[in-house]
Amino acid sequence: MGARCSKFSLCWFHSHLKSSVLESTDLESGGKNDRNVWPSFTEFSFEQLKVATSGFSSDNIVSEHGEKAPNVVYKGKLDNDRWIAVKRFNRLAWPDSRQFLEEARSVGSLRSERLANLIGCCCEGDERLLVAEFMPHETLARHLFHWENQPMKWAMRLRVALYLAQALEYCSSKGRALYHDLNAYRVLFDQDGNPRLSCFGLMKNSRDGKSYSTNLAFTPPEYLRTGRVTPESVVYSFGTLLLDLLSGKHIPPSHALDLIRGKNFLMLMDSALEGHFSKDDGTELVRLASRCLQYEARERPNAKSLVTSLLSLQKEAEVPSYVLMGIPHEAAPSTQQLSLTPFGEACLRMDLTAIHEILEKIGYKDDEGIANELSFQMWTSQMQETLNSKKHGDTAFRAKDFATAIECYTQFIDGGTMVSPTVHARRCLSYLMSEMPQEALGDAMQAQVVSPEWPTASYLQAACLFSLGMETDAQETLKDGTKLEAKRNKS
Repeated sequence: MGARCSKFSLCWFHSHLKSSVLESTDLESGGKNDRNVWPSFTEFSFEQLKVATSGFSSDNIVSEHGEKAPNVVYKGKLDNDRWIAVKRFNRLAWPDSRQFLEEARSVGSLRSERLANLIGCCCEGDERLLVAEFMPHETLARHLFHWENQPMKWAMRLRVALYLAQALEYCSSKGRALYHDLNAYRVLFDQDGNPRLSCFGLMKNSRDGKSYSTNLAFTPPEYLRTGRVTPESVVYSFGTLLLDLLSGKHIPPSHALDLIRGKNFLMLMDSALEGHFSKDDGTELVRLASRCLQYEARERPNAKSLVTSLLSLQKEAEVPSYVLMGIPHEAAPSTQQLSLTPFGEACLRMDLTAIHEILEKIGYKDDEGIANELSFQMWTSQMQETLNSKKHGDTAFRAKDFATAIECYTQFIDGGTMVSPTVHARRCLSYLMSEMPQEALGDAMQAQVVSPEWPTASYLQAACLFSLGMETDAQETLKDGTKLEAKRNKS
């Protein structure tokens, strides 16, 4: 049985897999292989920012803070086509222009992949504005509390916790350990779906650190006594964020601690996560949250300790954040120029439901012509058992019971009496549905070995590679599938 070799091999794949979770030492200046070129801190004119925000149009408002402190954030675009977020303060918020400029320049000297970095400010007359990198994919509050298509996955929640801890550790190392009013609205998602901490909370305002605006039930105990933010207060607020990530709700710390003390911590867990996390991992994150929420500030961990604890909990580190978040990702121009078939479009979007429907519709017609030479003895002794395994796998696949489908298709493949690229394709999608992209890629490649000119095998390889964050290879394989399908349609 002849076959061209796939340009991928499992050995190559494992050796080239790159983790998307960076160690803290890689964060300054954006990591070792940073593609971003951060601009230097700039003092903008009011007119520049007015033009960038279309006259501070209400259509460009992305965040507000009420009538008592109307500090509004606008989306804007500079002359160089860079998108920015512009925070325009209440005129009474910063009466001392010198203090404002000093704070802005200090925060503006920070540069990290874990921050939505401050890139400029404006101080003209009574106007006080801050300019930061624009984050297009909204806040953690939106994705946790008001999700529409899918709840945030457990692996992504762990990543959010780690990235925030790394942001706080970085800021502490630069002498900016104080963060004011840390909450789920301060966490933003960039174009790649990575969480970043807003730089606006690093600004010490004119009230000398007295800047908690949340419900008192979520405020650090020492702040209620002294009215001042300390590094330990920030860790307490980080603990409330861990509760948000665990529960998918904004639970008062006192209520959460009562549940933890009563060993009812599973009642804290988001019901949408049921069956998607291990009890050990849940216990460890609850334990970490309870340490952050200790009444005595000196008993709380520091940011460096938080990073160490969270690194060991990470899951699916090789999968890009935009995949875990289900966020559409900008495709390379070469793919955008392709005229994709519905199958190709589904793979590009990582729409696994659509791929399932397509595979169901195709059925086994593409297995026709695949040689399966069997001796009479093999036919009589093993064939019925093999066919039954496939039949049960097909039933489970149709019912979207992907765990059973994997088990049955594995029995069919391991039986060795028949070769079916379609079975490999179906097990491939079942693995993808079960968040096992490495195993899925192995099946997609095997389907191509069995049937070299089969576009489905290339399409599924592309879907697996997209899932694993290997964008360039996925784009190329998607092209291959498109060309094979066009060639097939012509013949």
